[in-house]
Amino acid sequence: MSAIVSTNVHIWNGILICIIYSKKTACLVRGDSADCSHMSLSEIPRDLPGNITHLDMSHNRLTSLPAASLAPYSGLLNLDVGFNSLTKLDQALCQTLLRLRTLNLERNEVHVLKEQDLSSCVHLTMLNMASNRLTLKAKSGDPFAALENLMTLDVSKNMLVSAKLGSKPQLPNLVALTLSHNAISSLKKDDFYFLSRSPSLFILNLSDLPLKKFEDGCFQPIANISFLKMDGCNLGPQTTQLCTELSDTAIHTLSLRDTSLGKLTNITFKGLDKTNLTTLDLSSNKMNAIEKGAFQWLPTLETLHLEDNNLKHLTKDAFVGLQSLKKLNLRRALVKSKTSSTSIIDDFTFSPLVALETLILEHTAIRSITENTFTGLTSLQYFYVGWSSCTSLKYLTKNTFVSLAASPLRVVNLTGTAIAKIDPGAFSAFPNLTTLLLDYNFISQTLTGTEFEGLGQLEQLFFSNNHQMVELSSWSFVQVPRLRILTLGKTLTGSLDLVPSPFGPLTNLKVLDLSNNNIANINAHMLDGLGNLMVLKMQHNNLAREWKSANVGGPVLFLKELGNLTVLNMEYNGLDEIPTDALKGLKKLKEMSFTGNVLNSLKDSVFEDLLSLRVLRFQKNLITAVRPQVFQPAMENLSLLDMGRNPFDCTCESILWFVTWLNTTKANVTGGKDQFTCNTPLAYFNRTIMDFDPLSCKDSTPFQALYIFSSTVVIAVMLGALLVRFHGWRIQFYWNVLINRTLGFSDAKVEEGREFEYDAYVIHADEDQKWVERSLLPLENEKYVFCVEGRDFLPGTSRLEAIVDNMKRSRKILFVVTESLLKDHWCRGFKAHHALHQVMEASRDSVILVFLQDVHDYRLSRSLFLRRGMLRLRCLLYWPVHKERIPAFHEKLRIALGMTNTLKP
Repeated sequence: MSAIVSTNVHIWNGILICIIYSKKTACLVRGDSADCSHMSLSEIPRDLPGNITHLDMSHNRLTSLPAASLAPYSGLLNLDVGFNSLTKLDQALCQTLLRLRTLNLERNEVHVLKEQDLSSCVHLTMLNMASNRLTLKAKSGDPFAALENLMTLDVSKNMLVSAKLGSKPQLPNLVALTLSHNAISSLKKDDFYFLSRSPSLFILNLSDLPLKKFEDGCFQPIANISFLKMDGCNLGPQTTQLCTELSDTAIHTLSLRDTSLGKLTNITFKGLDKTNLTTLDLSSNKMNAIEKGAFQWLPTLETLHLEDNNLKHLTKDAFVGLQSLKKLNLRRALVKSKTSSTSIIDDFTFSPLVALETLILEHTAIRSITENTFTGLTSLQYFYVGWSSCTSLKYLTKNTFVSLAASPLRVVNLTGTAIAKIDPGAFSAFPNLTTLLLDYNFISQTLTGTEFEGLGQLEQLFFSNNHQMVELSSWSFVQVPRLRILTLGKTLTGSLDLVPSPFGPLTNLKVLDLSNNNIANINAHMLDGLGNLMVLKMQHNNLAREWKSANVGGPVLFLKELGNLTVLNMEYNGLDEIPTDALKGLKKLKEMSFTGNVLNSLKDSVFEDLLSLRVLRFQKNLITAVRPQVFQPAMENLSLLDMGRNPFDCTCESILWFVTWLNTTKANVTGGKDQFTCNTPLAYFNRTIMDFDPLSCKDSTPFQALYIFSSTVVIAVMLGALLVRFHGWRIQFYWNVLINRTLGFSDAKVEEGREFEYDAYVIHADEDQKWVERSLLPLENEKYVFCVEGRDFLPGTSRLEAIVDNMKRSRKILFVVTESLLKDHWCRGFKAHHALHQVMEASRDSVILVFLQDVHDYRLSRSLFLRRGMLRLRCLLYWPVHKERIPAFHEKLRIALGMTNTLKP
């Protein structure tokens, strides 16, 4: 559909008003419907699809409706040409549109309707000719004679002076007839004769007619009507005559709103006792009194509306005769008198209403409620006193509603009744109550639980807008365990950091409203036990500290037990962070709102459980980046997003994924996708993020990959270096165990080992004898054999010969290097010289150095004629400082002892 924009300027009360609207320039076609309204057309368009069945041509400039112009659309079922300037109907209209069912001619200028005009409209079921200039003179004949299938006829707001729309019976299937806002001043006996064979007629609307006379038997031709509407007819005393004429009809509902019934007398409704009237509407009549016996003629009445009247006093005889009444509406019916600021309801006034189920006393000023005000209402289930003033309601006690003790009440509405205090047991007379409304009062007290004694069946408690003067205790709701809905918005004062929680007994609770309470102190167990909770409203509180990481004891995770939660509202709480686990487990959450906080950087996994989310509201925060690591789980199945008024950072890292999501999503975006505005960088400042070019991010892709790769390598090297530095010995130890236990400790051939009697000849200073015995000789239990001076020398043999002989019989020579050894002249002289000679002459790599102390290589060379570089690394061993490394030392020693003595090229 194309459109042009037009502007209208008006001045109203000195104020310049500019109205901008769009005007269609082409018809809107959807399926089999065509909308050509509001286009200033003077004729029917010819380029519409030929298969349309609905055509709207209202609000145009048609002055005629030739049948030829509708010939291309012969399949039309509904035609709307209201609000045009038609002066007559084409007789061939229905001959062309043979299937036409509804015809709307509202607000045109048709003043004559002839019988031939509608003679072919045999299938018409609805005809609206309201607000024309019809007069229907005698020469017009019977214009509706052919409309045998018509069910609804509206000829209101014309210039009709009579209800007579024909001279012979017609419209056999008519259901509703509207004659309101015409100039009909009387109803004659034969006015409805044309409907005498219309058994389906149920609804007759005669509102706003200047009726002054009802002839006898005027309603007899349409005695089957069940709904008669005569609002605004200014009947006054003529109401009695009307009721007399309706005495033999099937009337069920009679509406007499604004008919100037100033007073109801004992004959006002005389004659209606012969009907089965069930509903009577007497609202807006400025009624000031009801006489005794006024309703005695209405024994079958079930619903009575007395809304918006001027009653000052209801006596105990006011409702006599209404023994079948089930609903009584007295909203704004009782007003202040000149002598009193309140109206009076006598004791036992409602006692005749034994079948009454609903009593509405809203917006009334009652002087007081006594012990017998409502006595007799033994069937009352719904009691509405909202926004009424009564001194008896200021302090609710056990006696306030004692007159309703016999009523099986289910709903009580005390909204806006200025209640200041509820005494213990004030509602104990209502054991069947399921809904209690106490909103908009001035209750100021601590709820100890006794206030709701006897309400064991209560399921809904509305307690909002009590000016934050109510304080809870741990036992506030112990008397109402079946509660399903609890609203405490703008009601509470003090802290909710209570143990046990006041909500603990409410295991059936589904809706909890704690909004607008400035709550700042709660604990993690506040909502424990509320596993059935589905709606939680916490907006407009002060919970920022409770979710801070720096909070003493950590963030307060009070949502952890709410696995069935579907709606969460945390708006305007001053939140600047959401803990990682704050929303964990909320897998059924469908609607979430964090509007009006100061959230900026969100942790990656904060929304990972919100896969069922459908509505997300995050506007008015400080969100700069919408990263997939954060928002992708929450937006995966989203149907509505409201995230405007955030200072977005329009860079590749911040919004590339978000822009891509907006371009592909089918979710509705509040305010349109152009509402998201960039704050940085300067090139995009104050521009929509939809202007951001995703292609600009492709150039950075190789550099990003290179950055990730290089960063990974650097971090891996650093971690490896740290690991080797602090745990290298451990890695080497386990590697040696794995390899050597699998392949064996020795790389020497078997024949090499058979040539020697000892695995090693041990050279050590006398001071190191204890170390040899404790740390070296225990290896002999593993089939190693060491030659130790003093233990293995044969008696009677010279020491020099024994040393030479035992060295030749040992495959390895092991030096225990310490400062004491280097100072020992015998060890560093002959023994070192002989060991070195054995290595060089025999070409055997047989020396092992075990350092118990750190010895400089220079001193090692001067004393033992050896350097570390002369030996393989595996032959250089260092005694560890830490005891846990001793097994690794023994593992290295086993490897050294098992090495071959043959030097490899």
